[in-house]
Amino acid sequence: MKVDINTKFITLIGTPLGQSFAARMQNSGYEAAGFNMLYFYSEADNAGLPHVIDGVRHMPFAGCAVTKPNKVEVMKYVDDYDPLCKKMGSSNTVVKTAEGKLVAYNTDGYGALRSLKEQVGDLAGKVMFSFGAGGTGRSVCFELANAGAKRIYICSRSATCEELCAQLNEFYPGVCVPIRAAEEDKIKAALAETDIVLNLSGAGMRGKEEETPVDKKYLLPQHVCFDATYNPPETRFLKEAKEVGCAKVINGLDMSLYQGVRQIELWTGKDAPVDAMRQTLLDIIAGK
Repeated sequence: MKVDINTKFITLIGTPLGQSFAARMQNSGYEAAGFNMLYFYSEADNAGLPHVIDGVRHMPFAGCAVTKPNKVEVMKYVDDYDPLCKKMGSSNTVVKTAEGKLVAYNTDGYGALRSLKEQVGDLAGKVMFSFGAGGTGRSVCFELANAGAKRIYICSRSATCEELCAQLNEFYPGVCVPIRAAEEDKIKAALAETDIVLNLSGAGMRGKEEETPVDKKYLLPQHVCFDATYNPPETRFLKEAKEVGCAKVINGLDMSLYQGVRQIELWTGKDAPVDAMRQTLLDIIAGK
């Protein structure tokens, strides 16, 4: 990629970043679309974040991407927020406007929402069950609530499920119900009325392949099962959902793809090359 005086930069701010595939996917998208842009990494924690943001303000950046541990902290250093991002209190995408203002968005949940809509259709009125109440759970559950979910059960081992439900219920009264992972009877009862089961916990990802968020005896044929993980392409959770005969299983490939697609749309104001970016992700998984 040729860098010249007109090149616009994007940097991913977080730490550690050695495992990230974002630069390869993003740069393949820029090349396919003919965008004069370059995506690179800036390892920084909360202490280093304001210095990198200062660089974004004063150098030829189109914006930046944000990951752990900076998604909440970055909200302190922007000038404005997308309304849903402001409700979440967390951002993974910052856009630099023509006037030099920094505006925060969150595309993580958008990626999951778009993936689910393509596979399931309208999500309004659906009952959801989220295993996981961390950063991914937060962004996805806010998007689901905003899309009109009838009920969202959120399950975690600690008090994070109660905390997230309380925050969601401030904006979407009564939509969320917390359940602790040890409360098996409540999990069973909630899953009996659930349409879509989401593994947003990280169980089953590389290094945790033998983990699953739920015993398969609680999965039912009515369930659509979604896993935010895409590497490996089929987690234990999804394998067991197939064994049970669940209605549909969906991995996190398109979630990852579409959150990046949305970022490019926000940074450029133009359509992103979806097919080229999907192929790059598939090549990465295949070790190419």
